[in-house]
Amino acid sequence: MTQRPTALIADDEPLLREALARQLAALWPDLEIVAQARNGREAIERFEAMRPQVCFLDVQMPGLSGIDAARAIGRRAHLVFVTAYDEYAVQAFAHGVLDYLVKPVEVERLAETVARLRERLAAARPAADTEALLRELATQLQRNASPAPLRWLRAQVGQTVRLIAVEDVDYLRSDSKYTRVAWRGDAGRPAEALVGASLKELLAQLDPAQFAQVHRSVVVNLRAIDHVTRSDNETADIHLKGHDGTLPVSRRYLHLFRQT
Repeated sequence: MTQRPTALIADDEPLLREALARQLAALWPDLEIVAQARNGREAIERFEAMRPQVCFLDVQMPGLSGIDAARAIGRRAHLVFVTAYDEYAVQAFAHGVLDYLVKPVEVERLAETVARLRERLAAARPAADTEALLRELATQLQRNASPAPLRWLRAQVGQTVRLIAVEDVDYLRSDSKYTRVAWRGDAGRPAEALVGASLKELLAQLDPAQFAQVHRSVVVNLRAIDHVTRSDNETADIHLKGHDGTLPVSRRYLHLFRQT
């Protein structure tokens, strides 16, 4: 009986782990996911216990990163990195030695990766020696104290995760411990969802050239603004393109909309 190929998936987002597992089940039915991990340390532990042939490793995980886990695993498995940041793919993974997927994982890209992995396993080809490149990547991650601006927001709706492109977001509004995000959904229709992070946490990750805080509870995408009307009491209202309602501008942030 032919032994099924085996794999490990490591990602700190459980719903994204499950989503990748479902995609792999559809594209590679013979593949058996023998382990899942929430961080780099768990990935190493699960690898040592199960010795899967393929490891899908999220680059950015708490504690040990996917790069750290890959260095510990070495050539004992075929490695595929999963990243939310295009710059890692462009600057490092595009050497042709490392396989990578960019979140949200596209079916076409995953299918190409699966085809390469199946070919390597069928030919009993050993995993590439990537230690030098992984060492370079690890150094780069340590230097990168200020990550690139957030590109995707993950909003949980029931048991599913909705990935929202930050460039499609019109505004963010504080909602207790969470943040309500308004964006343009399918066909450009306005949509809303709650994100499990505070407005303060999200603001620190947004591109300041594109997003501005205009009220203690509101951050707006400057590209979404149609016009601003000022009031007599040193406040203002923001009118958004394609929205009926308005957003408040407090006195503290009114200077953002003064004529120069």
